[in-house]
Amino acid sequence: MTQGPVRDAERRLHPLTPLRRAWVPIAATVGVIAQQGENVTRWIVDLSAVLRVLGVAGLILVFGAYGFLSWWFTHYAVTDTELRIRSGLLFRRTAHIRVDRIQAVDVTRPLLARVAGVAKLRLDVIGTEDKDELAFLSERDAVALRAELLARAAGFAPAEAAALGEAPERELLRVRPRDLVVSLLLSLGFWAAVLGGLGAPAAVWWVSSNPWAALVTLLPVLGAVWAGTVGRFLAEYDWTVAESPDGLRLDHGLLDRAHETVPPGRVQSVRIVEPLLWRRRGWVRVELAVAGSKNDVLVPVASRAAAHAVVARVLPGVDLAGLEFTPSPQAGARWVVPVWWKGYGLAVSPDVFAARHGRLCRRTEIVPHAKVQSVRLSQGPWERARGVADVHVDTGANGTVTARLRPSAGAAALLHAQAARSRTSRASARPDRWMT
Repeated sequence: MTQGPVRDAERRLHPLTPLRRAWVPIAATVGVIAQQGENVTRWIVDLSAVLRVLGVAGLILVFGAYGFLSWWFTHYAVTDTELRIRSGLLFRRTAHIRVDRIQAVDVTRPLLARVAGVAKLRLDVIGTEDKDELAFLSERDAVALRAELLARAAGFAPAEAAALGEAPERELLRVRPRDLVVSLLLSLGFWAAVLGGLGAPAAVWWVSSNPWAALVTLLPVLGAVWAGTVGRFLAEYDWTVAESPDGLRLDHGLLDRAHETVPPGRVQSVRIVEPLLWRRRGWVRVELAVAGSKNDVLVPVASRAAAHAVVARVLPGVDLAGLEFTPSPQAGARWVVPVWWKGYGLAVSPDVFAARHGRLCRRTEIVPHAKVQSVRLSQGPWERARGVADVHVDTGANGTVTARLRPSAGAAALLHAQAARSRTSRASARPDRWMT
């Protein structure tokens, strides 16, 4: 069985890490050269060949020394209560990460890292915005450390956690590359990105008659087009959802491979997205809101039945197919939001609060009662005149799910009933721990 790192003993990162750290001064040097291009060119021309070679050698030496020293002064250790990371060459920084506050540990393998046999460990910690990371570890050490931290977060004793190793998993769903490509081609956002990427630079060129202005417009637009098309395909390629005692595991990526974990009990809300052109195929996309985490996609594309089965593992006991949505009242809603009012709906079950909105792209947001932090009612003057109101449910992930255009009397009753449901559900909720 794979053994984790020795507790309390400080360890360094993988010896290849200095190569990655050296890119910091390299990028800074390139930026300076780009800013002072003409002056740098004139200065280099005035130098002899020997001085040029010595200058290049000096830069390589400086970059290499920076990478080596930043690696040499970075250590990590697992103690009985925390993961401690010490880093910094000139300004020292020590991160004390309590294991009982860790809610997700992700292993990512960029393309070059996969070739070199190393991986990056990223940690989601309750109460922090940014992720701490260890980059890079050998793949074996990264997997072993991840397994130990998750076991410790689940409440296992330090010695037992180090010996448990990686928890077994059972595959629930795998997205075929063909389905992913077809889903992108059937997305209105895909075509909007493509048409915008072609049309925006052409429009700027036509208005300004300046090719450089068109080029300046083209570069950021190309970045957006890449992110919404090829970049999304590369990131969501071979998307696999598996179940294990430490939560749902997500593996995906063509070039950069990511191994993420959806922590049990930390999911604040689930969103089912149904684009217009997907509905004839019965496809949906499942997104998550997890407190303190940026992992927001559970399933990029799947049949409705398969997606509901995966969601049932995240929200045990919730039957999404059994939710019955009541639409907004026609008499008042159609005057507040013409045409689009038909897309609004509300369903409340013993386990969840669910709101639906959208006609071209229908979105259904589901919040377990135990995750509701507060309930609010809002009603503008025009809504008051038409006898409708909005009920807002706030979650722990700084998100809000809104049931729009409900009858005024029903909205007031819903407000008090939802507050009572949330209070009783929190009292009976299961603990937010792994492997329990």
